[in-house]
Amino acid sequence: MTDKHALVVSADGHVLEPTDLFRTRLPKHLRDRAVWEEDFEVEPLIDGGARVFRQLHSPGFEGWTISRYRQTQGRMPEGDPELILDDMARDGVDVQVMHPNLSLFGLYSDDHELSLAHARVYNDYIVERFTPYFDRLAPTAPVPLTDVDDAVAEIERVAAAGFRGILLPAIPPKPYYSRDFDPVWEAAQANGVHVFIHTQTGGVKVNDPTSTTLKVVMSQAAQVNQPITERSASERMVTQCIYSTMVPQQVICELIGGGVPERYPDLHFALIEFNAHWLASLVGSMDKAWVTGIGQDADWWLGTWDHTRPDDDQPNMAQLFRLNEKWPYPLKPSDYVKRQFHVSFQDDPVAVACRHITGVSSIVWGNDYPHAEGTFGGSRELMTKLFRGVPEDERAAMVGGTLGGLLGFEASVPVS
Repeated sequence: MTDKHALVVSADGHVLEPTDLFRTRLPKHLRDRAVWEEDFEVEPLIDGGARVFRQLHSPGFEGWTISRYRQTQGRMPEGDPELILDDMARDGVDVQVMHPNLSLFGLYSDDHELSLAHARVYNDYIVERFTPYFDRLAPTAPVPLTDVDDAVAEIERVAAAGFRGILLPAIPPKPYYSRDFDPVWEAAQANGVHVFIHTQTGGVKVNDPTSTTLKVVMSQAAQVNQPITERSASERMVTQCIYSTMVPQQVICELIGGGVPERYPDLHFALIEFNAHWLASLVGSMDKAWVTGIGQDADWWLGTWDHTRPDDDQPNMAQLFRLNEKWPYPLKPSDYVKRQFHVSFQDDPVAVACRHITGVSSIVWGNDYPHAEGTFGGSRELMTKLFRGVPEDERAAMVGGTLGGLLGFEASVPVS
């Protein structure tokens, strides 16, 4: 009998697309607006530093530049599933859920034709290159929401091609509580694909020369390059600790408040690369939002009195304890989170410590492969530290059991 170990599934990996993928495959009339990347070489900015940089060309993000990933002896893993599998073995990962990389910035814009064309090209590329590896690699299929009928058609197309998840924007074209999206949820549930939502996606306006995300990156660079002041120290924490958690919390509130998990109980939602330390506060706050109190006077009124109207006709006065009866769904908000939501984390000991508040299945680990700011290359050591003292069944659920079961992977695999 082969020894086995608990399945390790990373919820957060990225396919580094070929730099000319969209310039060569988009419909010809769209290629001049395609997302594309170029590499250029410079003298190292520090001794022994990076030489090769990659620049993104895309509406709203023109000029975004990163040093090329060097975590694998200088080679780039794009377009080569075999290299990705080698890296997974190095990091102790059995299954890697993979999302687009820099093309994320061209997939969810206010130009529907352009966004959908990018999504179809990307999804076709994944089918061509990665289908033989779907037993270990689980790419998500981006689906723009700027046209619901087209979104449904793309969901049906990618599900038939073997995708296990679809990727929707963190900033949708209209709030997620909108009933207009019901055909999307229905199609996803009917076709057996679950919903993934990745950070920093959506809200791109192709004719806007600036971008909120690009401004954030510029701000981060400025903070590193300049002395830290009282103001900059405060602003960084406000941005990182408050503003960065608003988008995923809004997504969850809109979906639950809109009754989406109630109407589609077999559909799950995974929020990727937001970390999860904020989730315990959110589930407590969502439940508390529907409880005014347990005080001694249930007949407690508040509002403004209109003396021109009769005493029994005061529309601006409210018996506030009635709010306790207003929540419209059979489960509490926190129960829907525990049943159908999964938030990914990397190096987040607070999320692990709060797992019994959020629900163990509500947090799933990911290494953000191959990004330098993730844990790839050090995940084995991280897990030893992060899960010290955590019962084995709970650890197994967070590092792969929950997500593996959701996506249809085996509960355990042979030891590599």
